[in-house]
Amino acid sequence: MPFSAAAEAVTEPDLNWIEGSGQKVKLTDIAELTLPQNYFFLDKDDTIAFIESFEDLPSYDEIGYVEPADEDAIWSVYFEYAESGHIEDNEKSDIDADELLKSYERGQEEANKQLPEYNQLYVDGWFQEPAYDESMRSLTWALLLHDNDGNQLINYNVRVLTRVGYISAILVSTPDNLEADRITFSQELLPGLSVTPGNTYTDFDPSTDKKSSMGLTGLILGGAGLAVAKKTGLIAIIALIAKKFWIILLAPLLWIGKLFKKKGRKGQAAEGGNSGTTPDSDPNPVMNTDHLPPAENQEENRFRTKFEAENDPNKPPTTM
Repeated sequence: MPFSAAAEAVTEPDLNWIEGSGQKVKLTDIAELTLPQNYFFLDKDDTIAFIESFEDLPSYDEIGYVEPADEDAIWSVYFEYAESGHIEDNEKSDIDADELLKSYERGQEEANKQLPEYNQLYVDGWFQEPAYDESMRSLTWALLLHDNDGNQLINYNVRVLTRVGYISAILVSTPDNLEADRITFSQELLPGLSVTPGNTYTDFDPSTDKKSSMGLTGLILGGAGLAVAKKTGLIAIIALIAKKFWIILLAPLLWIGKLFKKKGRKGQAAEGGNSGTTPDSDPNPVMNTDHLPPAENQEENRFRTKFEAENDPNKPPTTM
């Protein structure tokens, strides 16, 4: 289906868009975000509904979503939270970017042997080497890849450590615009992210709180220690299950949200209010599966079949 026709075919759900005015909005009880003017926000439940409306599969770790009001700005940020246990940052001065990159390369090479050609990826290098910001207790890195068609892929990752887990800020952009969008995100949104009292990194209580076995290196490698990842190729799994980190591999329907008239956000925000209050929920977790190897259950196959059918290049154009 042509992209424009697909956009016409999708109806955006009725969501409570919160319009920014410099107020704080809740990312569940874990964190708060100062929402500047010219941005719109969705809470946890509405973020999940937004993703599902495009027949994409949420991780159900989502705790919020932000997009700029500018109709020409095609980028957005997803916030997720994982209760992994407390991650110590004692590796902050010992992150070996070169060895990590070699591990990604080896892992992806092994994965490619077991993947269909259309799912194979190739690691080109760091777009931004891993760096730790001690003042914010955050870890940032970006990896540059390409697929079999030569399309450039970039992931951009920010992890903010908390008392017993970490917040992920996932920037969704395009390779051509990523650097400019990253700067805007870093200057206008990220400084307004704060972990709530009682949940901060320094609130960790070793006598009562769970402690994670992974450090900063493990966090970069998706939970696997460097030595284990080098032997088993676990790095490749990251590219398959963390689909929102891979910009080009996003299901195209996710971008349809950008084609809805953003002036409609203002009307919805005015009707729904912009207090920033966000209800919490406890849904059952579901793994992202869009770009995994062949699906192992009927639900995965249903989504995969529908996606492939709607994006078949030989399919006649749909007129609306």
